[in-house]
Amino acid sequence: MRLGYIELKLSWELYKKAPDALAEPERQRLDEVVRRQEIIEQSILRSQLAAQVVVPIATRNTRLTEIRDRYTDELAYEQDLAAIGLNEEQLAAAVERDLKVEAILEKVAAEAPPVTTVDAEIYYRLHPAAFKRPEARRLRHILLTFEHLPGKAIASATLEKLRSTAKSIEQFAAAALRHSQCPTAMDGGMLGVVKRQQLYPELEPAAFALKENEISSVLESPIGLHILRCDEVFPGGVLPFAEACPRIIERLTDKRRHEAQRAWLRSLNSAAR
Repeated sequence: MRLGYIELKLSWELYKKAPDALAEPERQRLDEVVRRQEIIEQSILRSQLAAQVVVPIATRNTRLTEIRDRYTDELAYEQDLAAIGLNEEQLAAAVERDLKVEAILEKVAAEAPPVTTVDAEIYYRLHPAAFKRPEARRLRHILLTFEHLPGKAIASATLEKLRSTAKSIEQFAAAALRHSQCPTAMDGGMLGVVKRQQLYPELEPAAFALKENEISSVLESPIGLHILRCDEVFPGGVLPFAEACPRIIERLTDKRRHEAQRAWLRSLNSAAR
């Protein structure tokens, strides 16, 4: 019965669907993961640390509600329980066991030494390539398409006029909303923060030559004619340590927590031999 719950849980975690909806390759992988998970959890629950952990009833009930809420109707929920051989009381017991395993692993992870700012700075100095920030621009555009040369001439003339009259962000956004034939028109022509190799090659050189608040000449790409506006320039370079520090601490903290859990599990396996 316990394996039935692990199967149900991992099926939703791995594939976002019930076990009986899995394709054969998915089913085979699930069976393998379930067997491995059950062995690990048995070791955890036999440990001395397990005696120190109690799962609050409210926590168990919240998890049961989350499981039930995955289903669109009560019948589907009951059918899945029946398919894995569980009634609601057995499911509650399995969920409580699962939460106990999670709580034990969290207790182990909490024993990992905290990451200091010094630790973060050492990592920052040793991995400079990880903190290189590419040059980028916050861009808007107006796109006009055409089907023939006369149409191209009209589109080009329209864009030339707009680039001389729609100077401010507000004016350019209003012009994009009125004229642009791109879905971004609804957002004032906003392309967002763009890095190199994210635009058509025909547009990139002009885009990355723009200074803040500059508008490009009329440019042609495979989908039509454009004018680009640069709202903001983000110079390339190395991300300052002050900006990188919180992300480094978070990354190293996660790593230490996982290492603490793995080391503890290895110690359980060694003791069992």
